[in-house]
Amino acid sequence: MTDTPVIGVLALQGDVREHLIALASADALARPVRRPEELAEVDGLVIPGGESTTMSKLAVLFGMMEPLRERVAAGLPVYGTCAGMILLADKILDPRAGQETVGGIDMIVRRNAFGRQNESFEAAVDVDGVPGGPVEGVFIRAPWVESVGARAEVLAVHGGHIVAVRQGNVMATSFHPELTGDHRVHAFFTDMVRAVG
Repeated sequence: MTDTPVIGVLALQGDVREHLIALASADALARPVRRPEELAEVDGLVIPGGESTTMSKLAVLFGMMEPLRERVAAGLPVYGTCAGMILLADKILDPRAGQETVGGIDMIVRRNAFGRQNESFEAAVDVDGVPGGPVEGVFIRAPWVESVGARAEVLAVHGGHIVAVRQGNVMATSFHPELTGDHRVHAFFTDMVRAVG
């Protein structure tokens, strides 16, 4: 891999375009990923925000769930935001019927924990490892992490709740940094991908 890693954005549903822009600004070659053969060609992957139940069902429908699990288990760097955090959890506290996860982070996540759409908010969040002061986090029907296992590292807390976590090459945030124009979290993830490469 060169200094310009190829980072895919899972493009089944959700805010794909904003992540592609944020990754490009962090000097990654960003591309949408919809099929297993596209997943096989990336050095890292972002699972965007959206609707976690819909994303889970589409991943199964498009034949992506097992390849995603295999690549995460094999060490692919992955970053999930909001619904992406839910998909990367080993356990969901209140799953919908038939909702599956990719897994990868030893954590229990509560869906829509911060409230409904009309309770969305922005907040400054200090994220361990991201230099330059707090990042602006956009919380939209956001989950939070109820608890983490011994292998998971808490990167940020807001209002007494865990909102950013990392385990090895897998990272997740409750909030959407891609909606703010501040691309430091994406730069941090891009550096994680470079370190693995």
